[in-house]
Amino acid sequence: MTGIVKDESELLAALRNGDEAVFAQLVDRYTPAMLRVARGYVPTHEIAEEVVQETWIALLKGISRFEGRSSIRTWLFAVMINIAKQRGAQERRNADAEIAAFTDGTVDPARFRAADAPVWPGHWKEHKEPTAFPDTPEGSVLADELISVAQRELDKLPQRQRIVVSLRDMLGFDSSEVCELLDISIANQRVLLHRGRAAVRQALENYLVDAS
Repeated sequence: MTGIVKDESELLAALRNGDEAVFAQLVDRYTPAMLRVARGYVPTHEIAEEVVQETWIALLKGISRFEGRSSIRTWLFAVMINIAKQRGAQERRNADAEIAAFTDGTVDPARFRAADAPVWPGHWKEHKEPTAFPDTPEGSVLADELISVAQRELDKLPQRQRIVVSLRDMLGFDSSEVCELLDISIANQRVLLHRGRAAVRQALENYLVDAS
């Protein structure tokens, strides 16, 4: 079987049959995203590339044992994250503490509800929400610049926030998949996502103020 596969069963069958064309399609489709997520765990892009290479090798070696309890994409990223965690532990003696995801960032923590709040944990407090972006021709002209600002801010986020935002907003994983991949609770995932998005938005707000 060669060419574009139509569903998970065809993809799994093709990989188990050693279809190089299908494997190459999978590599092209997911490598950029895998590199970005892996980079959140390891100190350099070069090590992230090694992690991704190890993941593809693990896929080839382990596809015959894949039981199909999750999608191949979810399984692939789970394997990659596990390898990246191990490499990160080897390369960095002082890994980022998880608490940094809740305390580090560019938005004043006082603007948010507590993580264990009974209503909308981790979200904006009343009257602390960011102001809306201006809907003007000038705002449209700034679109490309705003994308660049958002990308730079995403790169500066604490590790957990950056990974959660990347998985949810860039790769389209749903909350349950992210919780499973990162071994975090739904509440923590929600807070990490909201804080990460808020930091990016804060940077955009500041940029618009400076540009005005």
